Amino acid sequence: MNKFRILVVDDEESLCEILKFNLEKEGYEVLTVQSAEEALALDLGGIDLAILDVMMGELSGFGLARILRKRPETATLPIIFCSALDSEADKIKGLDIGADDYISKPFSVAEVMARVRSLLRRTQRKVEAEVEPDENIISYESLVVNTLNKRCFVDGEEVALTRKEFDILVLLLTHRGTILSREKIMKQVWSDDVVVLDRTIDVNITRMRKKLGHYGNHIITRTGYGYGFEG
Repeated sequence: MNKFRILVVDDEESLCEILKFNLEKEGYEVLTVQSAEEALALDLGGIDLAILDVMMGELSGFGLARILRKRPETATLPIIFCSALDSEADKIKGLDIGADDYISKPFSVAEVMARVRSLLRRTQRKVEAEVEPDENIISYESLVVNTLNKRCFVDGEEVALTRKEFDILVLLLTHRGTILSREKIMKQVWSDDVVVLDRTIDVNITRMRKKLGHYGNHIITRTGYGYGFEG
């Protein structure tokens, strides 16, 4: 039985039910919502494929796809548009945004199932071929750090960290679940010929927590021991 999880976003409840019923018959796990806003409120990190309507409420399927493509956790998420907008220009626009397929409404359920199977097969082969992980990327959910170009992103938005804040964050992320003493942090982040006060580390940690938003809560303090990243 398939273990893939599929998200269906369409403001027509009946279409959501039809797709959900048929996809579940194929063995997929299916989550349906009726607006782009509802979709963005979900944790989409575990979704394997998204089927999106285009014309929906204030935020269209095109707009939703653009946002998904900017978020690290959904940047490569396979996307199929199912839309009544069936002109060549609409299809080109959808594909240019980053969709992997475009199906015009009214659609054949059998065709949708075939397109889903085909896209998931291609995606699975691609993942299996990528045997070498990117050693320059350190991530936790949608907190992503690139140690090569020294950039940090939270929910797809770049966060401006100082050099020391960046180095401390990398150290904490690479030792996730471990409490690091101030002495260890000093030794790893500052050179031996620089005098560093405990207060200096505390200030850098405090500033970094604020910049990381909700991920700042994952940086914990163990009084008398040091700091760690928990998650």
